[in-house]
Amino acid sequence: MPDDELITDIRCRSCRSDQGEIVLDAGRQPTAKVFPKVDDPSEDPLYPLRMWMCGQCHLAQLVEDPDTPEEEPGLEPDALVQQAEDAVAKMAAAGIVGEGTVLVEFGSPHGGSWWNILTRYGARPPEPGELADVVVDNLGMMHDADQADALERRTSLLKPDGTVLFQFHTLASIVAGGQWNALRHGHFAYYSTPALAGMLDSVGWAATTAWWFPLYGGSVLLAARRDGERDQALTDLIVSEEAAGMLKADVVRGLQHAADDMSGGLRQFIEAERAAGRTVWGYSAASRAVALLCRAQVGPDLLPAIADGGGGKHGRRMPGSGVPITAPGQMVSAKPDTVLLFIADLLPEVRRTVPEIEAKGGHWQIADELHVGY
Repeated sequence: MPDDELITDIRCRSCRSDQGEIVLDAGRQPTAKVFPKVDDPSEDPLYPLRMWMCGQCHLAQLVEDPDTPEEEPGLEPDALVQQAEDAVAKMAAAGIVGEGTVLVEFGSPHGGSWWNILTRYGARPPEPGELADVVVDNLGMMHDADQADALERRTSLLKPDGTVLFQFHTLASIVAGGQWNALRHGHFAYYSTPALAGMLDSVGWAATTAWWFPLYGGSVLLAARRDGERDQALTDLIVSEEAAGMLKADVVRGLQHAADDMSGGLRQFIEAERAAGRTVWGYSAASRAVALLCRAQVGPDLLPAIADGGGGKHGRRMPGSGVPITAPGQMVSAKPDTVLLFIADLLPEVRRTVPEIEAKGGHWQIADELHVGY
């Protein structure tokens, strides 16, 4: 895709409708799938980064994507592992998974498979040609450009009385938290619970129940069956998200204000810290930090480095902004006064694993909580 081309004939990735609205335009951004080496002099190409909301099925979705390969993922928070344990325990308590359950998992390319936990409860993969009792999509389907095809592939693997489950970072939490930078290239769909339930209903599957988790500010595990009936927990969740406006483009468009507010607040905060003689570093070279740094126009002159707990990105730089990525030990040696944390879920973990920051008088600041005037 040429980097100066905007798609004008937008079709829904699920229902194929051409009726909808742009609800977030994050401007021209580098892809967060490629982290160049720190000494790579090449200019990072920029691409449109826009979210469109279908007026028919209400799926919020990525418009343009440069289709570049995914590189080394960042370190996932301990909270993701803890939530996985909780989710599988709830599936077992509901009788969805147990000894001998034939199960297929569609995982995220960022890691975080549930298989080790599922096997403890007795699940096993299917034999060749065998249909599954359960299909679990663990933050996976959002990475499929064709959402209708992705849904068909998952449900086609099930027995007639099988159950399909989807874990997703719900649009309700994205909007409520102003998490505009959850939008990124390669992430094609942003589901509200009523929108995903509607997608399932359109292909003959009925959403039956759902569990809510605090991961990423609000994640949902939704279950569906061919002959299922909606329970009270799911009904309440759908009602609450509809009341919050998750089927209304003008409400979801609040993410546009959040993009301006958060990026402006980040730059203001760093400039104020530096003016006060305080040093600022970052932690977690997360994909969501890419757009935030670029929109805030924060480079190495303001933020000297970002430490990352995973080794795959060390010696690389943040695309677009050029901020170097280093090991946590280098950050500790630098003794920063403030560390901007780009994934809020990591806070309990980094306080435990990098205690030197606070022990030496520094403090952690969650980047996403900064606003203009902070």
